[in-house]
Amino acid sequence: MTLHIKILSLIILFCSWLNPLLSQQSTSVDICVYGGTSAGVIAAYTAKKMGKSVVLIEPGNVLGGLSSGGLGYTDIGNKYAITGLALDFYRRIGKYYGKFEQWIFEPHVAEQLFNEYIDRARVKVIYTYRLKSVSMDGSSIKSIIIENSNQPKNSSDQIIVAKVFLDCSYEGDLMAKSGVSFTVGREANSVYRETYNGVQMRDKHQFLDGIDPYKVKGKPESGLVWGVTSTLLEPQGSGDKKVQSYNFRICLSKDPANQIPITRPEDYDSSHYSLSLKWSLAASRTKK
Repeated sequence: MTLHIKILSLIILFCSWLNPLLSQQSTSVDICVYGGTSAGVIAAYTAKKMGKSVVLIEPGNVLGGLSSGGLGYTDIGNKYAITGLALDFYRRIGKYYGKFEQWIFEPHVAEQLFNEYIDRARVKVIYTYRLKSVSMDGSSIKSIIIENSNQPKNSSDQIIVAKVFLDCSYEGDLMAKSGVSFTVGREANSVYRETYNGVQMRDKHQFLDGIDPYKVKGKPESGLVWGVTSTLLEPQGSGDKKVQSYNFRICLSKDPANQIPITRPEDYDSSHYSLSLKWSLAASRTKK
């Protein structure tokens, strides 16, 4: 009797462990694209148009990455070097604004266009799911498990099996979990014998010189404004393990019909932006 109870207990334990795995939804495709950035959308669109089965995974709920997240001012030199689907994108943007092509656009217009690419190709998109684990077969990815970004729990995990996986995220999580080497921060110039990798003080992309860093102008005893550190700058060309800072990008309109009132968030602290105010005032004086 005791032996039977032990065997029954083991069966129950095994089933309780197996049940979450059996409940996981599984998707098998030719190509899995991780990251709904502009690159991810176009990669998924292209693969589907080539006759492949595709699934696109976006940890958030908006497609387009930076292009639909506020970076609507395109850095461009020779626009005639832009071809293929990138040019198609800018010309479709232009059509929206009644022009042949357009390089400056509103975030929602870009998002709408990325959604149109997905709809035209009928690409399956899994929103609000992020990478949880990777299963490897030698040096190749065999499958991945993704979890709900907002409410992660085993019962809602999904398994994605694909012949090819594309990491189109900005963070490179899929590559990192697959064993691809990576670096956090920036390398020193000496690592690859380059010029712009490490710390640099040059004639471009530098903070304006001569801006007072103190809470009370000219008084060090008042303390430094928020965002300024007393740490000395590292030597020119040296590396570090720091990650890029986050910044807000905002889209403004002069058309009252196309405006949403700017309100003050509950946790807003204006002192966090005093440095920005100092910079703006200095920049305005420089232009004059």
